[in-house]
Amino acid sequence: MSHKLRLYRDELAPQTAYTLSAGNAVRLVYVVSGGLRVAGDTLQATLGANSAYTSRAALQLNSGHLATLVLRWELTAAATAVALANGAGVGSTLLLEAAMTLDPLRQYLLRGDRVDFPPGGEALTHTHQGGGIRCLLFGGIDIHTQGTVHHYAPLAPWFEAGPDPVYAAAAKSEASAFARVMILPRELLGKSSISYVNAEDRDKPKNQKYQVFIDTPVALP
Repeated sequence: MSHKLRLYRDELAPQTAYTLSAGNAVRLVYVVSGGLRVAGDTLQATLGANSAYTSRAALQLNSGHLATLVLRWELTAAATAVALANGAGVGSTLLLEAAMTLDPLRQYLLRGDRVDFPPGGEALTHTHQGGGIRCLLFGGIDIHTQGTVHHYAPLAPWFEAGPDPVYAAAAKSEASAFARVMILPRELLGKSSISYVNAEDRDKPKNQKYQVFIDTPVALP
C-alpha cells in the first residue's frame, strides 16, 4: 500500500491553541521549545521542550504562557490531503513529505526518538529496517548516501528510506542533534533498527546517544 509520511512545523504564539482532527493518520507531536498542553478524548498531558506525544484521536493543543515550536509527523494514506494547522496566532508549514510503500500484511510500529552527537561525532556507515523523516534540532550534519553529500542546518528535514547505506558526520565545532520518526517492523519493538554495513565497524565505540520518546505498535491508516 502507498502511504505518505509528512513532517509539519507548527508555531504557536503564547496563549493560542489549535485542534488536530481525528482523521485516519498515525501522528506524533514533538515539542522543540516552549510548552504544550494536549487534550484528547481520554487523556490530558503537559509537554515541555524535548518531549513527545502520539494519538490518533482528535487533539487540542494549547501553548499556555510560552511561544511554542512543534514538529508534527503524520503517516497517512497517499491520497490524504496536507493538514496544516489553523488558528489565530498559529503558523503551520509542511517541511517535507515522503512516499512509503508498506505491506498491509505486515505489522508495524511507530518510533519517535532523538539522536545526539558530540562535536565531530559520526554515525558509521549503516542502514535501518524502515524509513523515516529526520529534522535537525541544533548544530549541523552532513549526510553521505548514494554517492551524494547533503548538509543540514537547524530545522532542516530529510528522509532516509532505510536500506540505503548512510554515513553521518556532525559539525566539528558544536554539539548536534536531530529528532526523527521511523515506521519499523513490529518485531523491532524495544530493539535497535540499525545495522552497520562494514563488519569492522560493528564493535567500534559509538559516539551517538539515543533518547526514545515513543515506541508503540500502530495499525496502518
